[in-house]
Amino acid sequence: MAQHGGPQQRIFSPLRTALHRFAFILLIFSAFGLMLLGKADTILIERIRAASADLVSPVMNIVSRPAASINELTDKIYNLAHLYEENERLRRENKQLLAWQQAARNLSHENARLRDLASYTSPPTVHLVTSRVIADMGGPYAHNVMISAGSRDGVSKGQAVLSDEGLVGRIAEAGYQASRVLLITDINSRVPVMIENSRDRAFLSGDNTNRPLLTFLTADASVAPGDRILTSGHGGAFPPGIPIGVVSSVSENAVRVAPMFRRHQLEYLRVADYGLNGILSDERIRHAHPPEADNIVAPSPDIPEGVGIVPPAPASAGEAQ
Repeated sequence: MAQHGGPQQRIFSPLRTALHRFAFILLIFSAFGLMLLGKADTILIERIRAASADLVSPVMNIVSRPAASINELTDKIYNLAHLYEENERLRRENKQLLAWQQAARNLSHENARLRDLASYTSPPTVHLVTSRVIADMGGPYAHNVMISAGSRDGVSKGQAVLSDEGLVGRIAEAGYQASRVLLITDINSRVPVMIENSRDRAFLSGDNTNRPLLTFLTADASVAPGDRILTSGHGGAFPPGIPIGVVSSVSENAVRVAPMFRRHQLEYLRVADYGLNGILSDERIRHAHPPEADNIVAPSPDIPEGVGIVPPAPASAGEAQ
């Protein structure tokens, strides 16, 4: 039996093969042309890509909806399968939280009664000023940052500067709209501290490294890596109990502390006014160095000891004329 369309197939088969080869060559030259056009005019290519994405996005949105629905259905099935375990875990946590809540209420009531019996005076309300770090003024020889808050915001010299984790430093200079913060890692920083576990007192002394030192520790002080360091409240600079850091290493020569903060990650800081005079208050500086001391004239080396300098007598009215 003769095949239908035999002569037509013999005519169109070579033509179809030639068209396929021509289309393949055309695609190669088109890709090469687009590459050259992309190198010559990047803006045009970006616009074409943006237009193509706008055209394709509705189609892609429609196509992706079944996949998103399948994923959502899978998540619901997984959650339903583990719902019992999740409920059991939440019940256990709820029981623990209720027990802690009852203990906290009992301790709060007991604490209030003890404060009434001891006539305890509550500390003053803390005034906080949140500010942004606008500059890192330090380097290898100084650890200081500048914040965008000053005296117009209630910031003054000596106030504590805190991060979310704990103490960062103190206000060294307070301008009208900006202040300089002396970090606890600076070589000029000395902070009275105590070890949380043993309650031993010491000083946290900065040395321009990321691990300040614990100095003036007693010989029988108990300190180990991992101990938390808190402010002791001595000196009137900071109230007790502010977290500072964790002991990172203990050796025969030095005890180093890892602060709670990282200097290069400081973005927002809080300046805390606890109502304390602090070791940098102007009043203490005046008491330590009264203005009258500036008027005292030191005796000359040629004058024997015990012989004071007699100030000249005021001139009479006749001499003044």
